[in-house]
Amino acid sequence: MSAQTYLAYDFPLLSAFWTVFWIFLWIMWFILLFRIVVDIIRDDSMSGWAKTGWLVFCCVLPFLGVFVYVIARGKNMGRREAAQARAQQEAFESYVRETAKGGENRSGSVDELAKLSEIRARGDITDEEFRRAKELVLAGGHPSPDDVRMR
Repeated sequence: MSAQTYLAYDFPLLSAFWTVFWIFLWIMWFILLFRIVVDIIRDDSMSGWAKTGWLVFCCVLPFLGVFVYVIARGKNMGRREAAQARAQQEAFESYVRETAKGGENRSGSVDELAKLSEIRARGDITDEEFRRAKELVLAGGHPSPDDVRMR
C-alpha cells in the first residue's frame, strides 16, 4: 500500500462538525447545570441544609451531582417551574385588574365633573354648589342629590 490513505476525520468539514457538536454539548450541559442550581434555590420544600448539600454536590462533582439530582428530583422540576410561572401570571393579572379598576374610577370622576360642569353651565347650580360637588368628586365620593341642589 504505497498510496496514502486519508481517514474521514482528516476531512476539514467533519472536523468542523465535531467541534460544533462538542460546543453544543457543553452549552447544553451548562444550561442544565444552571437550571438545576435555580431549581435548588427556588424549591421551598427543601431545608437550607438540603439546598446547601445539593449545591455543594453539584459544584464539587458537577457531572455526578447533576445526574443524581435529575434522577432523584427531576420529576418535580417541571411542576415547580409551572407553579412558579402560574404564580407570576396570577400576580400580573391581579396587577392589571387593580390598575384597570383605578382607571375606571378616574374616568368615572372625569364623567362626573363633566356632568357637574354642564349643570353649572345651564345655571341649575351655583358656583358654590359646583365647588363643593367638585371637591366631593375629587375626594373620591359621589355627590348625592342633597349635595347638589337642583332648581
